Amino acid sequence: MTSIPQSSSVPAQAANLGEDGAESQILRACAPLKITAIRAFMQRVDDRPRVLVSVETDAGISGWGEAYNHGPDLALPPILDYFFSLLEGEDPRRVTFLHNKMLHIGRFPPGSLGLAAIAAIDHALWDIAGKAAGLPVYQLLGGNVRDRVRVYATAIYHPDPDDAVPLLMGLNEKFGIDAFKLSPYRIGPYETRWGLVCKALAEYFAELRQRLPAHFEIAFDAHAVIQEQAQAVQMAKALEPYEPFFFEEPMRPEHMPAWGRLKQKINIPLATGEALYNRFEFLALLQEGGADIVQPDIAVVGGLTEMRRIAEVADAHFVPVAPHNPMGPLATAHNLHFSAATPNFKILEYKICNDCPWIKDQYLPVDGHLELRPDRPGWGVEIDEDVIKVDDYIHWKRDAYVKPDGATAYS
Repeated sequence: MTSIPQSSSVPAQAANLGEDGAESQILRACAPLKITAIRAFMQRVDDRPRVLVSVETDAGISGWGEAYNHGPDLALPPILDYFFSLLEGEDPRRVTFLHNKMLHIGRFPPGSLGLAAIAAIDHALWDIAGKAAGLPVYQLLGGNVRDRVRVYATAIYHPDPDDAVPLLMGLNEKFGIDAFKLSPYRIGPYETRWGLVCKALAEYFAELRQRLPAHFEIAFDAHAVIQEQAQAVQMAKALEPYEPFFFEEPMRPEHMPAWGRLKQKINIPLATGEALYNRFEFLALLQEGGADIVQPDIAVVGGLTEMRRIAEVADAHFVPVAPHNPMGPLATAHNLHFSAATPNFKILEYKICNDCPWIKDQYLPVDGHLELRPDRPGWGVEIDEDVIKVDDYIHWKRDAYVKPDGATAYS
């Protein structure tokens, strides 16, 4: 068991117990803790900026979270400072209480940046709770319901089969991954007649099916750029003969009845949810029958605390959860523990970080799955605090798509 620094408030009798004694471990786990600091570190995940968040305590136990990369990431540190003013001196193991406090302090919903900050703090609190108890976070959630977590490789935008096939085969050979997510746009969505966009997709998918092993699962992410329901149906029909794993987010997520109507018109699994913020929005989607698979993002919805509630709402509708996770290795750790303990989990989006020097031991797939680390408390990974002392932030922004007539669109 990892040694946990003693708080000065640990009862005196604990000092008379052996370092490895059960009583000593219990006393350390139950000793009062207080939040003393929240720190933000400007880092990156490959070529994207990332804000790492540390919550510190008077016992020397720190927890770690990774904030979602929305674009204006430099706005996050002041938000984190504000939340620290609300949480200073609180016991970090009261995770649900503190999560509620951060939400209830605002008269209005916090929005994307507020929820990104709340999620990072929420995950740091869960990390502290696990370390203080000497347990992996998934054990605090009722224990693992599966022994390992299946993943799919994400955001592989290689429309040329000569590029895509060796890439997918390489991931399969190295990590055993046999599920992948690709872009459906062999032709840009606004470059020509829509029927030709769908025809090119059908030909592309057909060629992939011929050249890849038959058991490979292939999903397509339309990235919420299709603005007309009829076009979404037409693209789904193009995919249907070749049995996609799922068709992700063809339309914008805001109008739930449209998703219900879309689902009734297509015959392939429909997935969405990365841009929804809480269990209430997912409940509205599911009541419309608008998804076969929901994809909440643990760093978008405000953290593991809200993610579990969303999963339970989905479970009550017999809908599985496949978490959206285009993030870094720390967010992958958060998702791994959620997935291990969630009965209606389906598969986890996964992106290998090739240049993340701030993490010492990211989870890597074995036979297409992430393995649990039952002997390591908290998230089971270690942050290199010497590395993050140096600011490694890079600027990034999402550009709007410009149509041929000069109008902008989602990209």
